[in-house]
Amino acid sequence: MEPQIKDKILKIIEITEGNICNLCLGRSFSKTVKGPGNLIRGEYLRNIVEESNKNIPKSSACYICKDLFNDLDTMIERVIDVLETEEIQFFNFLIGCRVDSETLLKEEYIYDKFNLDVENIKKEINREIGKELSLRLSKEVEFDNPNLVLIVDFKTGKIETQINPIFIESRYRKLIRGIPQTKWPCSKCKGKGCENCNYTGKMYPETVEELISEDAIKAANGTGAKFHGAGREDIDVKMLGSGRTFVLEIKEPKIREIDLKHLEESINEHAEGKVEISEMKFVDKKRKAEIKESSRDTYKVYKATVELGDEIDTSILDSLKSMKIINQRTPIRVSHRRADKIRTREVTKLEYKKLDSKMLELIIECEGGLYIKELISGDENRSKPSVSEILGTNARCVKLDVLDVNI
Repeated sequence: MEPQIKDKILKIIEITEGNICNLCLGRSFSKTVKGPGNLIRGEYLRNIVEESNKNIPKSSACYICKDLFNDLDTMIERVIDVLETEEIQFFNFLIGCRVDSETLLKEEYIYDKFNLDVENIKKEINREIGKELSLRLSKEVEFDNPNLVLIVDFKTGKIETQINPIFIESRYRKLIRGIPQTKWPCSKCKGKGCENCNYTGKMYPETVEELISEDAIKAANGTGAKFHGAGREDIDVKMLGSGRTFVLEIKEPKIREIDLKHLEESINEHAEGKVEISEMKFVDKKRKAEIKESSRDTYKVYKATVELGDEIDTSILDSLKSMKIINQRTPIRVSHRRADKIRTREVTKLEYKKLDSKMLELIIECEGGLYIKELISGDENRSKPSVSEILGTNARCVKLDVLDVNI
């Protein structure tokens, strides 16, 4: 052993008056002295002190941890009791802990004084508890994305559980108009509940999110859910075709093994005639961000029924196909909640059918993020070109359906 390491060991023993447990002593030299673990390493280092005839018998609690490690078995039993009581289903876990701030300060003092670059006590506690629980529960420790985080609080003696969410991807079709995708808080009470909203706190009694999430929350025994959609359609617009992709985040699920086929059937029965879902599958957390980021890269297909201000000649309808690159300033109807800027989007395909002298049906395939109602009306020249501009008459979208959203 290098003389300078031995000198540090002796000085730590002197500063602590011998009151340092073998785990804390071993941890202090875990990067400089080889050994199978901090406990055995600490015993080895203490023997070196004894050979130097400078042994100071340990007479009270450890200077650093206050003999905290003696309580590990008790805290592990409490963890197991909590898991049995709360009946949480999980396949992997992670341990965290809280210790007295004085312990951390004393440890930091020793490390700084002797220039020791090693892990802190909390990491060792987490590792030791994690190893024992992994053996007893037959569960793996997972650092990146654990199902369950267990916080062992040595200050209060309590065990806290943090159940991480599950994520389910699916596609929804909205079969009727008048339902928003997610909850709109009442404009008067801001969601608190008032006479205007019949004390529901909502502008609309039902949402796509609520129709889907209610059964999913029950199936997972969760506390709530959050809806992440790949874009959204207006309230008065149907979402048809194969549907719009979304991820449902279920919060604090005590059940993680869910029969998604049965859940899909349950949701479709509950929301029959309003919303229909398909292709349910479990996904990772990152998927919710991916579908939102993909919204700009999608292409969408719309069917729009258009009312014109004047009768038009069929011969000029072909000019609608000249609309390719569209520059849209933020529409007036959403300017209160969207940044005022000009967005450039592409129309990749447009087909038309004349319904009568003043009515058209348009099938528009376009880049995601194009405002179709404004593409038709022109939105007081904020959208250029537009159906209204090209046909030389006022044009208004009276009915709009999304036929396809491809991501």
